[in-house]
Amino acid sequence: MWTFKDEEALREAIGRLTEMASAHGLDFFPMRYEICPPEVLYSIGAYGMPTRFSHWSFGKAYQRMKTEYDYGLSKIYELVINSDPCYAFLLESNSLLQNKLIVAHVLGHSDFFKNNAMFADTDRNMVDRMAVFADRIREFEKQYGVDEVERALDAGLAIQEHIDPHRRFGRSPGFAEPDGTHKDVVGFIAAESRYLADWQRELLHMLRAEMLYFWPQLETKILNEGWASYWHLKLIRELELDAGEVVEFAKMNAGVIQPVPGQLNPYYLGLSMLQQIERTEGPEALFDIRAMESDVSFLRNYLNQELVEKLDLFLFQREGQLYKVTSKEVSQVRDTLIRSRTNGGFPYIVVKDGDYKSRGELLLVHRYEGLELDRRYVERTMPLVHRLWGRPVHLRTQVDGKEITYGWEGNGLTTAAS
Repeated sequence: MWTFKDEEALREAIGRLTEMASAHGLDFFPMRYEICPPEVLYSIGAYGMPTRFSHWSFGKAYQRMKTEYDYGLSKIYELVINSDPCYAFLLESNSLLQNKLIVAHVLGHSDFFKNNAMFADTDRNMVDRMAVFADRIREFEKQYGVDEVERALDAGLAIQEHIDPHRRFGRSPGFAEPDGTHKDVVGFIAAESRYLADWQRELLHMLRAEMLYFWPQLETKILNEGWASYWHLKLIRELELDAGEVVEFAKMNAGVIQPVPGQLNPYYLGLSMLQQIERTEGPEALFDIRAMESDVSFLRNYLNQELVEKLDLFLFQREGQLYKVTSKEVSQVRDTLIRSRTNGGFPYIVVKDGDYKSRGELLLVHRYEGLELDRRYVERTMPLVHRLWGRPVHLRTQVDGKEITYGWEGNGLTTAAS
């Protein structure tokens, strides 16, 4: 357990690290630190915010995190909220040095939140706004029943990623793209569905507002974590550490940035790219990148063959019971990574027609870019879209090189050639 002496030492370290970060040119929001037990930290991690509404899926995520923590399979060292002031939550079971590293890390995140262009329109009061949303949803539960509200939340959460983060609109339908499609599927359904009650429309607008808040973090995962890792390395190395702390820091840092076999570690990739840019272009270039780039542009502009070889990045595919490396060529590796980060890593689906077949049916189109939709995703999601739209729903995509259209009219998924 933390003692008064520990807290005094941490308070002193926070002051020192804050001064050092400012001296290096970081420009962050006022910081607020809270030391929390694991249960609180995992609750915030599962819900995404400390003030969000309740839903069974958040409880499921909480239980998974807690189980992994209890069995020593994983550990969340910190959580930081994009807000002004910026809230950072530290785990009470962390050592003093671990929390020093976390303070340095979240100072990097706060600087990124404040200065990266993707976050320019962020609602910095979202913590309070989500508390209002949670209150409204509890009112809906009292008025319409918990089960009915949960059904609406299930459907809304199933499509919450399908918004347009790069344009704003209100409840009016005037948000068509030049080709007549609507990327903001959630907003379109909230505005155009003839079968939603007013409270259900309000609920969808709340989910949409929350996703607009979260979206910049989806677009900048590699760069954001790379930036925070770069600064925790630099700042902690400038502190005076004894021999034991040097070893502890090395182990802890390795746990954060080490490569993961078969997976992409955004901390490792982002940090490695920034370190190479610092060597070739100087530290000043890093601040320009922090200000202007998203993951897609960062990868496109700065991932080169030297890094692909150094980081041992490659493409592979399964052949029988074995996996075979298919390419280590930078353009192919880079293009694959960019596809995985485009649209926040989610399928790009747009509304093509809200009066399909002139019968009020909904036609969605998947913009196919080399990755097919997961059939299980389609089977799970189409009935929930139907629940919101109230009429038959169709989804046009590609499977095995052929254009097909999935359909849901309320009694099973259909498949037809387009």
